[in-house]
Amino acid sequence: MPRLILNADDFGLTSGVNRAIVELHQTGVLTSTTLMANAPASDEAIELALANKGLGVGCHVVLADGLPVLSPLEIPNLARRTDGTFRETLGRFVRDLYSPVSTTSLRSALATEIEAEATAQICRLQSRGLHLTHVDTHKHTHMFPPVLRPVLRAARACGITRIRNPFDSAWSRRAVAGIPWLRRAQVTFLSGLEAHVLRIIAEHGFATTDGTIGVMITGSLDSVSLARTLSHMPECTWELVTHPGYHDADLDSVRTRLKASREIERQALKAIVDFPKIELINFESIASNGTDASIGS
Repeated sequence: MPRLILNADDFGLTSGVNRAIVELHQTGVLTSTTLMANAPASDEAIELALANKGLGVGCHVVLADGLPVLSPLEIPNLARRTDGTFRETLGRFVRDLYSPVSTTSLRSALATEIEAEATAQICRLQSRGLHLTHVDTHKHTHMFPPVLRPVLRAARACGITRIRNPFDSAWSRRAVAGIPWLRRAQVTFLSGLEAHVLRIIAEHGFATTDGTIGVMITGSLDSVSLARTLSHMPECTWELVTHPGYHDADLDSVRTRLKASREIERQALKAIVDFPKIELINFESIASNGTDASIGS
């Protein structure tokens, strides 16, 4: 029987996102979520997480498109000098991360700042009494080794040994249709990093899943794509990455491309109950010594 972690990202983004996540968990569908430490509704999300003990909660480490926990003066290469926020887009983040003009000392400083900021975000959640099951990153920035290594060090220092496999599995990419060619090309191209990233995860003694589902269809996950994907799921351990929510005024006020799609996902995910031959788990159900960190096919 396939094992599935059904995770919702962006817990804490808005009250409407928080409400959708808790409702899906309480209906027996959602098993896991990752919480932003410094988002508009983070305090509310923390209280909801504490009140729903069966919900696995990880830290959604934000290094782009958000606000840091540390002072911008402490992370001058990671936060922008103009307004103290992170870079707005993944593209800008990656461009600066791999800039050919970056010196060895600058890359080293950036790694130090990523580790410090990730540690601060994790510690903020733990200080509120949350037991964190794992970490992942906003916009999957830990798929890049210069980010992955400091995030792993931060997580390990905070007692966490599980992390998201940030790559869509090859079988799940084949299972879905109607994906814009550019999105498909981007996800497929980045999958070339998977083997290297999984080796780093294993070398650090972290556990992860056999693969992830839903990265390619982020923003277009509906009942049809969900059914097609789940019906093709092999008997391994997978994570379904989702972004449910209510499209309300609060969501309109934050910068995200995922607005109307959150309502569609929220409705589609209820159909998980129609797939009884799937074992729903959270990250604490996978081995903590890295034995699940195999490459999905």
